[in-house]
Amino acid sequence: MQQYTEPAIVDCPCCGEAVEVLVDLSVPLQEYTEDCPVCCRPMILKVTSGESGLAGVEVRGEND
Repeated sequence: MQQYTEPAIVDCPCCGEAVEVLVDLSVPLQEYTEDCPVCCRPMILKVTSGESGLAGVEVRGEND
């Protein structure tokens, strides 16, 4: 399986800044934690992808 990535813009649930994250599209459904590059607080990212590429990214705070 070939691994490929795609950038996505999300709003940090903690500081509200729009930030770019790099998501791995080789896994159809995944959830992981990534620190916001602006406020350094953790964001929980839920990424869905399909054969046509990125389907969606949901973001929530660690305590949401």
